[in-house]
Amino acid sequence: MGHFRSFVDGIGFFFQGLRWVARNPRWWLFGLIPALIVFALYAVGLYFLGTNAGELAEWATPFADGWGEAARNALRALVGLAIFGAGLVLFVVTFTAVTLIVGEPFYEKLSEKVEETYGEVPGGHEVPLWKSIPRSIRDSLVTLGYVLLFTIPLFFLGFVPVIGQTVVPVLGVMVSGFFLTVELTTLAMERRGMARKSRFALLRRNKASALGFGVLLFLIFLIPVGAVVAMPAAVAGAAIMVRARLAPV
Repeated sequence: MGHFRSFVDGIGFFFQGLRWVARNPRWWLFGLIPALIVFALYAVGLYFLGTNAGELAEWATPFADGWGEAARNALRALVGLAIFGAGLVLFVVTFTAVTLIVGEPFYEKLSEKVEETYGEVPGGHEVPLWKSIPRSIRDSLVTLGYVLLFTIPLFFLGFVPVIGQTVVPVLGVMVSGFFLTVELTTLAMERRGMARKSRFALLRRNKASALGFGVLLFLIFLIPVGAVVAMPAAVAGAAIMVRARLAPV
């Protein structure tokens, strides 16, 4: 019961962030700028993947060339769908990381502004922009490595009958949601001087809250343009969650 309550609390932090940006629409518009830029680039990539998924499936299954037409087409349709699905998952997970890197000055300011409304903003751990961006890139690559460590096996398990259509999608959403929370809480945790290992350890100790926050966001990010519209609220909600639950001031 305690884990379920923490999961629901995690969901609630996103809605607190949503309320904050609704009351401060100027900051919501401010946070849209980097998200719109990255979304436009990702939309082109997803369009290319979608229009070429059939050819990629054909390239990946040369062993099916000698099969009957119905079986061959069914297999390649399934593989093409899996390829596009994997691309969509990577879109959602890496969209957040890339947007935070591109828009670091924007989201750093937004995150600080959110914390200001709750009291004193933690300080003393500021890093110059020329140092923070390479560090953010490095941390995001490490996070992506963890994501791939889980998603690649899940991708292949997706072809297993029954399990691939039931258990695997749920696990995929949970993994992706957790790492979305990892990315989004980075700004507020770094403001408290927490390195990557400390951030991961803290989120593992609060896994239910991290999952509640991240799983909801993952599902929202699957909606067309949802990632763009929700990104400022996600940053605000992450700052509130860190301040209220993960690392109170």
